[in-house]
Amino acid sequence: MLRGILVGVLSLLIAAAAACASPVLMISLDGLRPGDVLEARKRGLNLPNLTAFVKTGAYATGVRNALPTVTYPNHTTLITGVWPAQHGIANNAVFDPSGKNMDGWYWYESDIRVQTLWDEVHAKHGIVASVDWPVSVGADSIDYNLPEYWRAQTPDDLKLLRALATPGLIARLERDTGVPLSALFGAEPQHDVARTHYAETLFDLARPEFMTVHLVSLDHVQHTFGPDTPEAHAALERLDADVGELAAAARRAEPDVTIAIVSDHGFAPVSREVNLGRAFVDAGLATYEAEKHRVTAWDAIPWNAGGSSMIVLARPDDAVLKDKVATLLAKLAADPANGIARVIDKAGIEARGGTGKASYWVDFKIGYMAGASSTGPLVSPAPLKGEHGYFPEDKEMQATFLISGPTVASIKKRKLGEIDMRDIAPTLAKILDVPLPGAAGKPLF
Repeated sequence: MLRGILVGVLSLLIAAAAACASPVLMISLDGLRPGDVLEARKRGLNLPNLTAFVKTGAYATGVRNALPTVTYPNHTTLITGVWPAQHGIANNAVFDPSGKNMDGWYWYESDIRVQTLWDEVHAKHGIVASVDWPVSVGADSIDYNLPEYWRAQTPDDLKLLRALATPGLIARLERDTGVPLSALFGAEPQHDVARTHYAETLFDLARPEFMTVHLVSLDHVQHTFGPDTPEAHAALERLDADVGELAAAARRAEPDVTIAIVSDHGFAPVSREVNLGRAFVDAGLATYEAEKHRVTAWDAIPWNAGGSSMIVLARPDDAVLKDKVATLLAKLAADPANGIARVIDKAGIEARGGTGKASYWVDFKIGYMAGASSTGPLVSPAPLKGEHGYFPEDKEMQATFLISGPTVASIKKRKLGEIDMRDIAPTLAKILDVPLPGAAGKPLF
């Protein structure tokens, strides 16, 4: 009799635990500014699907993000709940002053030093899926993985991606969607349409407890044409349709799904680039050999991150070197023509959660960006029309958070105000009913 009661109680507890958990689909719209959704009508944007999240779900007025405000560090914060100093993804591109790694990025999940939402869901035997999420190559905890990766930007990259994805997954998605993998090979709006078709089909195929999807075209178009342009508006309206299709497909497959719309950073117009590398070469802190087209020796060198630049010292504890670099940076910052907003040291970097590899960090004024030339003019016209990577306290860099689902429907406070990006992963962990003990943030509700 007692045994029967205990079994019955245990069954009820298991059922209650299952009822508390909701599958989660997290869709990242790279470069989406919160104001473009919250003020869509005012800005002349028609975004019925994104604004529906504001009306029926919960939303942040802005998301304070990671230093630097670029794609890979922030996407890793979104799935870990910690800043780059802890999770280890310091920038988009890895530090490679000599160019030996051929512009390699932080593609590999093994570089993440802490537990992720993928890990925690997988550990509880939940199914995990992902399409084009940064820093996902080789992630054993993703059961159905189509990672973001490229190398030579040639068709051979498609062969490489087939080798890196979950075996058989791409062939299955090509067959079920009628869309070839080559249709995803790029960053234009039509490539996100193809990614959306793959993500819809994968959600229906795998019925994952947790799925991450990264759509990139808005970022690309804003870099090319600038934010608040007709081209950027058209790209965002196309993405709104993609979100609507993907959300509808997920809700058909799993009616109790929670859908989170996130972004990694905002955007700002840019017109000038500042080539700090030239100043470091002129100061004797680095040697650039024109015949080899690269830096061949350095004591201190910039590590660029869009609208800001880390300064890495070969000998961080060398007081003479630190003083020489600090003097150079102060001189550069004193000239308004150089577009430097501020320079911070180790203490300032630690306070913002940036990587410990940097000894100083230069934040440019909005309108200026970090340039890569070590031989050209110190300041020159920018090759882009829009940029991010500035310090997270710059309002233009704030990211987006919208969320809708059964759990959200029960909360009273829908307008969350300005939030910390580190709170997003713990919030989703709570909805998924998994632990995320290493996260620095707390659940939003």
